[in-house]
Amino acid sequence: MPSVSEIAQFEGKEITLKGWIYNFRSSGSIFFLQFRDGTGRAQIVISKSEVSAAAWGACEKITIESSVLITGVVKKEPRAPSGFEVQGTSVTLIQRAEEFPISKKEHGPDFLMDNRHLWLRAARQTAIMKIRDEIEFSFREFFHQRGFVCADSPIFTANAVEGTTDLFEVKYFDDVAYLSQSGQLYQEATSAALGKTYCFGPTFRSEKSKTRRHLTEFWMLEAEASFMDWQENMQLQEELVVYVVRRVLERRADDLKILERDLTALQKTAEGNFPRLHYDEAVSQLTRLGSDIKSGDDFGGDDETILTKQFDRPIFIHHYPVNIKAFYMKPDPEDSARVLNNDLLAPEGYGEIIGGSERIADLALLEQRIKEHNLPPEAFKWYTDLRRYGSVPHSGFGIGLERTVAWICGLEHVRETIPFPRMLNRLTP
Repeated sequence: MPSVSEIAQFEGKEITLKGWIYNFRSSGSIFFLQFRDGTGRAQIVISKSEVSAAAWGACEKITIESSVLITGVVKKEPRAPSGFEVQGTSVTLIQRAEEFPISKKEHGPDFLMDNRHLWLRAARQTAIMKIRDEIEFSFREFFHQRGFVCADSPIFTANAVEGTTDLFEVKYFDDVAYLSQSGQLYQEATSAALGKTYCFGPTFRSEKSKTRRHLTEFWMLEAEASFMDWQENMQLQEELVVYVVRRVLERRADDLKILERDLTALQKTAEGNFPRLHYDEAVSQLTRLGSDIKSGDDFGGDDETILTKQFDRPIFIHHYPVNIKAFYMKPDPEDSARVLNNDLLAPEGYGEIIGGSERIADLALLEQRIKEHNLPPEAFKWYTDLRRYGSVPHSGFGIGLERTVAWICGLEHVRETIPFPRMLNRLTP
């Protein structure tokens, strides 16, 4: 059975469609049904004089979001978004929907989030979900083409990766486990076996943040490669983002149009050549632009917004102070107060979407850093084993899916980037 996305192939032919009516109007002798099936939207025209009494009766019973089975002939219609409409010959009402709670009037975000299971049906929301799907597919496509192996990391972990303050603790039989805040450490193990690997799955942070950039459950792709240094790592990140943005521009132009997305920054991003700023240079720029940031501080959301608005494409900030970054990041051999790391900040004020670094490959230094961060050495024995048995230089990064979707779609809040968001004050639906 064909779908709306395929109707252009059936001009002049009769087809049957299955889906839902998201809007309708009637002139008394003609029904104009706005139909959707998940692949697209189309207008169905039902003329009373050309259908059976049963079909017309079904139209008179239709409500918003009623499910239907419709047969009709595909005709050219230049005014329609797809260039086609369907002249209906038969209508079967599968289920007459109750009064739909989401009307055409303005609704507040809390109401819409309470009805997220229904709000997802809106054209804007389906466009976002399709772009999210395209980004996910492009992630995997990119790494597959470059010889990376998908080696998914566990969700239950026995230890923290970047500190213990934002972990979700769960009962694990007679023990305690934590929901993963990152799959990176496991990727360091798999890359030592397979050379280049990545994982892609949900991660969890229990930090009590209500900003537009934070979720408690989000998806992250984390890649790791043996024998890759920090500069090669940045180049790989740039190539990934360029690849993904190009794919979205090519394959999801209609969805970006529904979102009324200004494509200027995306088109600039697709050209590559991302600026690279040393941390000190970034701090100097921020100070000149009025920020109260001091050298040694981490960047806040406001700082990222100020900085990224000076550029028309993503920017790298590298060489952060060692004392504000994770224990596993390799210090710069020429400046031990800095680490060989980077953040990639999206333009237009969207801030960090990628964090990466070269990892410490030296056993003694890694053990020292674990101690300095007051982490339990026994929980990291398996991790330090990677430095005992064939340690090599290696680097990796993580890219947050929801923040990437928010930027590419031009959204104000990450809550629209995932089907069912989990936030500080929201666990349902």
